[in-house]
Amino acid sequence: MGDPHSIEDQGALRRVIGDPIPGLGLKNQSVISDEARDYIERSPFLVLATSDAEGRLDASPKGDEPGFCLIEDERTLVIPDRPGNKLVYGLQNILANPRVGVIFMLPGTPETVRVNGTDPDLLARLAARGKPAVLAIRIRVEECFHHCAKAFIRSKLWKPDGWSERLKISFGAMAVKQMKLGDDVAAKFDAAVEDDYRTNL
Repeated sequence: MGDPHSIEDQGALRRVIGDPIPGLGLKNQSVISDEARDYIERSPFLVLATSDAEGRLDASPKGDEPGFCLIEDERTLVIPDRPGNKLVYGLQNILANPRVGVIFMLPGTPETVRVNGTDPDLLARLAARGKPAVLAIRIRVEECFHHCAKAFIRSKLWKPDGWSERLKISFGAMAVKQMKLGDDVAAKFDAAVEDDYRTNL
């Protein structure tokens, strides 16, 4: 006998969640609306979701000065790719499966903007701080909509008085553990990472 609490079809899902709010789907548009354009042009941060041909997923954060993404027209969005760790998980995924999802965030504004579409081309074009983008991702917009603020309100993400102290992430300690290196390597590795943060944006 299966798990009585398992949800395996849409009927079971709707019995738990309920029916969609009438008319709410009207917010989903096939173009970048004026309201979404205003938000995207102010946003300094996004998360790009991709998947490979087998459906394995990746979500990659990208950030720069507000307006770093170019809106070519109401159906076309261009996201620059800056120098990074060269693992290119998301870019490899796009070559195998051109469907992407993007969520834009604007600090202090709890609503977000979500864009879904396809990436038909990669091209080098955008520059920042005197450096050209390594390449850019051009997205053909199929769906664009604002997302409500509940997740941000619940998490208090934009409320500084609720923030914890910065969690120190040591890539050096991770490398020492994985590669069985000497403990002295961790500090050198972390110093190199911090130097990269300062000099290679």
